[in-house]
Amino acid sequence: MTEDYDKRLALGKQRGSHGRQQDKGVLVIRTIAMPADTNPAGDIFGGWLMSQMDLAAGNMAARVAQGRSATVSVEAMQFLQPVKVGDEVTLYATLVHVGRTSIRVHVDVWARPRQSDNGQKVTDADFVFVALDKTGVPRPVFEDS
Repeated sequence: MTEDYDKRLALGKQRGSHGRQQDKGVLVIRTIAMPADTNPAGDIFGGWLMSQMDLAAGNMAARVAQGRSATVSVEAMQFLQPVKVGDEVTLYATLVHVGRTSIRVHVDVWARPRQSDNGQKVTDADFVFVALDKTGVPRPVFEDS
């Protein structure tokens, strides 16, 4: 069981490694927070940030599954700091687990004020996906599973 798990995780990490590799994660998205993305208080809306995280995690899940996948859950998301208009927002994705049909991706989000060299972590969460076939039915992530 452990040997099979380690093999799936290693193959998944190989498929998912693209972009700029960090100590913990792959740089998947870098964007600028814009005025259209604000909440009534003037900070960046949490839903916008969560959608960016889902895009980042989904990008990695699709690469690992080499096909369609769908988000089935988001776990333990907490906003640590507000994101301001103009901040550079960087999302890193780390493959955590590959099951028979499921993929778990951890996403870390950092924000850096536009005129600063100092960024700080603003949130993180685990996203779970299921690999889907062309008809939308769960399928094995790897064909030999």
